[in-house]
Amino acid sequence: MAAIQIPKRWLLPNSQGTPEGVFLNRRQVLRSLGYSSLGLVLGANTGCDLDLGGFRHRRRTAGALGRRFRDRFPARRNLDFGIGDRSLTPEEVSSSTNNFYEFSTNKGAVWELAQGYPVDPWVVEVGGLVHQPRTLNLEDLFRRFPLEERLYRFRCVERWAMQVPWTGFPLARLIDELKPLASARYVRFVSVHDPDRMPGQGNTYYPWPYYEALRLDEARHDLAFVVLGVYGHALPMQHGAPWRVICPWKYGYKSPKSIVRIEFTEHQPPTFWNDLQPSEYGFFSNVNPDKPHPRWSQAREEDIGTLEKRPTLLYNGYAEQVGHLYGGQEV
Repeated sequence: MAAIQIPKRWLLPNSQGTPEGVFLNRRQVLRSLGYSSLGLVLGANTGCDLDLGGFRHRRRTAGALGRRFRDRFPARRNLDFGIGDRSLTPEEVSSSTNNFYEFSTNKGAVWELAQGYPVDPWVVEVGGLVHQPRTLNLEDLFRRFPLEERLYRFRCVERWAMQVPWTGFPLARLIDELKPLASARYVRFVSVHDPDRMPGQGNTYYPWPYYEALRLDEARHDLAFVVLGVYGHALPMQHGAPWRVICPWKYGYKSPKSIVRIEFTEHQPPTFWNDLQPSEYGFFSNVNPDKPHPRWSQAREEDIGTLEKRPTLLYNGYAEQVGHLYGGQEV
C-alpha cells in the first residue's frame, strides 16, 4: 500500500516552491516574479541587466566567494522545511534590505558598501569549554557536511519579514564536531572586526565586534542552521558571508553574520543588543506578538516582498517545533 503523507501545516505546498532549476535559469527567475523577458524597463526596476544571454543579477546578488565552492550549489531542497502559503521573497529585494551595522545603519546602503569584502581565506577560532580548542577554515565549513536548502521565514524586530531559501547544514552537526564539554550550557558567536574595511565599525557607540549567543539546546535544535548560501549560490557579503547562523523562530539579530569565533560557556554570556539596551532586547528574543518592543508593537509585520501586512505568529510560525524549549516567560 502506498504511503500517504499528511503535510504539516508549516510546510511549503509544492505549488508554492521554486524548483531548483529556477535558480539555474535566469529567465525563469524573472518570469516567476511576473516580469516580461522583453521589457527594457525591467533592468531599471529589478536591478537586472539585459544582455544577449538574458538577464543576470547585478553585483548585489553575487556570492562573496566568487567561483570558489561553486560545485556545492545548488543543494537539494529539504522538503521538511517550508514557509506555508507565503511566497519566496525576490532575491533582489532580500539582497537590498539588510541590517549589517558593521557597514551602515542604512539598510539600503549595506549591499554596495559590502561589495568586494575579502572572505577568503577565513579562519574561525573555537574555544571555551571544548575538549580541544581548534580553528576552522572554509574547507571545514563547505566540505565536511552535506549541504541542503531550506525555506525559512525570517522576522526582524523592526517588524519587516521575508521568506528565504538558505543553503547550509544543521548547527547541531557543527557543535557535535567541535565536542563541547559536558559543563557547556551556551554557545557564543563573535563576528568579524575590521574597522578599516567596515565603515560602520567606526561608530564607537557600538561595542564591536558583534557578539551573540544561544542556549545549547536551542543551538542543537534541528531548525538552527549554519548558512553558507542563499538562492542557490554562496552568500553575498550583505547576508553575512562566508557563513552565518539562522534561528528562524527568533528575531533576526539573533542570527549572527560573518562569524570568526565560537566559544562554549557554562554561564549565560552577554549579547550585543542586550548589553546596549537591556530594556528593549532580551537574551532569548523569540518572536512573540504578545511581547511588544518598547518602540514597536510586534503584533503585526510587513512582508518586504509583497508589502502584505499580517498578524505576527508566535515563534514566527515555528511554535509546534520549538515551543517545548520554553516556559513562556523568556525574554
